[in-house]
Amino acid sequence: MKKLIQTLKNIWSIEELRDKILFTLMMIAIYRVGSHIVLPGIDPNQMKSSESTGILGLINAFSGGAFNNASIFALGIMPYISASIFMQLMTVLVPRFQKLQKEGESGRKKINQYTRYLTIAVTVLQASAYVTYLKGILAQGGMMSGFSPANFWLTTVVILTAGTMFVMWMGEKITDKGLGNGTSLIIMIGIVARLPQNFLQELSAKSVRNGQILVFIIEIAILIAIIMGCVLLIQGVRKVPVNYAKQIVGNRQFGGGGARQFLPLKVNSAGVMPIIFAQAIIFIPTIFANFNPTKGAFLLALNDHSNPWYMLIYSVVVIGFTFLYTALIFNPKQIADNLKQNNGFIPGVKPGQPTADYIGQIMDKITLPGAILLAFVGILPGIAMSMGVTQQFSTFFGGTSLLIMVGVILDTLQQIETQLLMRQYDGLMKSGRIQGRQTTSAVQM
Repeated sequence: MKKLIQTLKNIWSIEELRDKILFTLMMIAIYRVGSHIVLPGIDPNQMKSSESTGILGLINAFSGGAFNNASIFALGIMPYISASIFMQLMTVLVPRFQKLQKEGESGRKKINQYTRYLTIAVTVLQASAYVTYLKGILAQGGMMSGFSPANFWLTTVVILTAGTMFVMWMGEKITDKGLGNGTSLIIMIGIVARLPQNFLQELSAKSVRNGQILVFIIEIAILIAIIMGCVLLIQGVRKVPVNYAKQIVGNRQFGGGGARQFLPLKVNSAGVMPIIFAQAIIFIPTIFANFNPTKGAFLLALNDHSNPWYMLIYSVVVIGFTFLYTALIFNPKQIADNLKQNNGFIPGVKPGQPTADYIGQIMDKITLPGAILLAFVGILPGIAMSMGVTQQFSTFFGGTSLLIMVGVILDTLQQIETQLLMRQYDGLMKSGRIQGRQTTSAVQM
């Protein structure tokens, strides 16, 4: 306890760090207030009875319930995430964007500008679809008088677009002036906002019946164990030894004459993206099944996370997307060229193409267990549901929500620890430094 109190004092004594924390908390407070401001022309009581599933449930989870509340931040940061994913793929597949990415800061600014323009287009399309979704829910008197369908569509699309752009701006400001990656932090806050309510629901469900409180304690113990496993999955790396040859420039020596360092290759370099892609892909067939329920029993089963068929297909899709996304974002040839330019080499491996092949072989070997573990984490909520955990609380036993929470918290703690160590304070842990995901890409989360 003394160590914790002293660490908090050290954090508060650093003016720059204190300002970053206060600014971040202020932005988060504004976001949470906006998540409860309902769109004009809607009866809030009518929206409370609605519940989203599938990909809509994912959007609602990322927005902290704003989607189901018909809030001005109903779409949240998801349109920006979609645009960022698209632009990231373009930098891999399109030569023009590859050239922009290699131009440094100027190229990055252009890509960010294109991402913002694309975000506006995506938001307008999603807002129009959201209006149709609202009309279906509000068909039984949820719309207030004085709003024609045309005016409702126009005002809703404009407000939702402005709300998403404002959330995007807050995320960028948190990244620049606050603590952590703003986009990822906003998503995490939306997920964590549902935790207290879902926790109390699970507690009440287990305490109503005699003897069930022990089951609840076991559930919490299993949840803690799963969180520890996710930390290992996110931080797991394969260290490839790298030697740097001695360089002499003038009278100065660089490289230390064969000093050995390590090239960290992440076991789960794809992050949470394969799970998001898999959920989106599996949700598509369930849409067609709804048009013909008598012939779509198998497809409707894909919407039941506790169904064995869903778990099997979901796991296969996650593993496939993990390999695909890793191949898109990880370039062994570029790493080999960077090592060669800096007079670095892997012991026993020739520079150039042999080094790229060697790194690629290692990535293939470590990606398979990483993909299997990622798929297992993805189906854990379904397993928890089949064992009696409530549907809302089961989402915290794995899947997208848990991976995002663990990853963002590790990144934020790493930044705090870096600030402390820079000023010669003790770190947050005695056993060693906290290792975050060490990525600035918002879409990798």
